[in-house]
Amino acid sequence: MQHPENSDEYKGLVVNEGVEQRPSVNPYLTFRRKRRILTADEYVDGILHGDIALLGQAVTLVESNLPSDQVIAQQVIEKCLPYSGHSIRLGITGVPGAGKSTFIEALGKELTDRGEKLAVLAIDPSSEKTKGSILGDKTRMTELSTAKNAFIRPSPSAGSLGGVARKTRETIVLCEAAGYNTIFVETVGVGQSETAAHSMVDFFLLLQVTGTGDELQGIKRGIMEMADGIAINKCDGNNLEKAAVARTQYKNALALFPPTESGWKPEVLTCSSVEGNGVMDVWDMVNRYITYTKKNLYFDRKRTEQAKYWMYETINSNLLQSFYHNPQLQPLIEQAEKRVLNDEVSSFIAAYQLLNEYQKLK
Repeated sequence: MQHPENSDEYKGLVVNEGVEQRPSVNPYLTFRRKRRILTADEYVDGILHGDIALLGQAVTLVESNLPSDQVIAQQVIEKCLPYSGHSIRLGITGVPGAGKSTFIEALGKELTDRGEKLAVLAIDPSSEKTKGSILGDKTRMTELSTAKNAFIRPSPSAGSLGGVARKTRETIVLCEAAGYNTIFVETVGVGQSETAAHSMVDFFLLLQVTGTGDELQGIKRGIMEMADGIAINKCDGNNLEKAAVARTQYKNALALFPPTESGWKPEVLTCSSVEGNGVMDVWDMVNRYITYTKKNLYFDRKRTEQAKYWMYETINSNLLQSFYHNPQLQPLIEQAEKRVLNDEVSSFIAAYQLLNEYQKLK
């Protein structure tokens, strides 16, 4: 553009051409549209058609503590319930280092190669300080995580009892509705997580390892009584002889326990997840147990008892949330805490006073 100041009448004055102003917003910048909130029916339709993305989103809703998410999540669970219950639920526990993830991948690969649809619900321990989790099972199960028929969902324990995620039971319902006929529930193997896992699975497998010191150290009465079967992992190399000795010790220990409610006699097997030896023998043991308990009707009775157990667990959980998240009660809780810390009142009296106030609010 020619400026009028450059004409002859303005001698000694020169005005250069201007530079075109660039747009203030990057033209290559794309704005993400806000994701549309799906209805419960849309989630259910996607789950029933095997949409893994929608299944993952539905599980996220189930794990969410937001009231709005919980409303939709409970609607989805209720609509999926008629399509659930047709899977084999296997709980797997063991001390850290027993090779649970390696075992799950070895067995899972065998099952998915046979056309089975497998869902792995792996519970990762949360930090008590930061509440964060590594969620590393997808990293450890590299081959299984890429299998077409596998769905791996690592979830943080989020400080729940024994490290078992509070919503794992509902997640099982969603996975079964999505067509997964085999469900693995892996516990962190610490605390009392085994009790909660045992209450949501059909077969409870205790994974043990040998060659680490005192073999009898692994024989704990509580966990041994819950186990429907024991697999001694890492039975390879120099551990072959030690595994055979450990197997005899575990079998002798099981013989001292009273008969199980199901009538099933827990078996002790050896396997090597790395070499693949004996892994499918463990699965055959699980199938023998399922056949046995279905024949004597214990299978259905156990699932009914589990449903009742989780009804009461849900009531207890909701009562706790209602108590601690009540806005009218929170200042009273803080006052009671200060009084207890100052030795003005005993902890028991303070608790009863808070409960009485809670009843008045109802």
